[in-house]
Amino acid sequence: MSAQILLTGGTGTLGGHVLPLLRDAGRDVRVLSRRPHESTAGVEYVTGDLLKDEGVEAAVDGVETVLHLAGGAKGDDEATRNLARAAARAGVRHFVLISVIGADRVPIGYLRTQLRAEEALIESGVPWTILRAAQFHDLVFTMARKMAKLPVVPKPGGLRFQPVDSREVAARLVELALGGPAGRVPDLAGPKVYRIDELVRGYLDAAGKRRPMLPVRVPGKAGRAYRDAANLSLENADKGALTWEDYLAAHVG
Repeated sequence: MSAQILLTGGTGTLGGHVLPLLRDAGRDVRVLSRRPHESTAGVEYVTGDLLKDEGVEAAVDGVETVLHLAGGAKGDDEATRNLARAAARAGVRHFVLISVIGADRVPIGYLRTQLRAEEALIESGVPWTILRAAQFHDLVFTMARKMAKLPVVPKPGGLRFQPVDSREVAARLVELALGGPAGRVPDLAGPKVYRIDELVRGYLDAAGKRRPMLPVRVPGKAGRAYRDAANLSLENADKGALTWEDYLAAHVG
């Protein structure tokens, strides 16, 4: 099968939404995964490891567009650099990268890695599109559920989020992948801004639980950046429609 699009992270949360949307659009897809999967009509699975730079050349061979969603706790910059380098050699016409709002403003390790991944793509010479998105409801849900297991829930002052539904991010990414290179496009965030205690309280209420909360202060430059809303996109951003309350209604109880 001659795939038109290479998808990384196709077996993850976001990729699980993106893949069927690409197929609905009539596109053949090659999915790069570290573990073998059985190929199906219109979907070819290939094995490789971006961080180890194994199987990457074969994965990009013959594709027109790369949609890079794969990520981990560390090494995303190096993985992106390996993929972008291979894409440049293969003559890929469009490379779409998902990133995170605040990558250039919040001084924590993970976000700095996302910024370096963006820079690696830009420096590769491959025509590119970068979408920065807010934290997904899925991630916030995992965080809230873990915090709710504590006897006393910490309440970091000034820490706010603008969570967005991963399905809406998936739809936007597919739209971008099916178009031409657009550079840095407007951020995509959720429709509402919440303090972290509001997010956890929303989960607790939906789950029928109660926990006391203890105010704490996030120290250092990172704390100051969060208090200054550096992780938010309050202006010139696209907004999703689904709220945290919508997500909880569908996933709790």
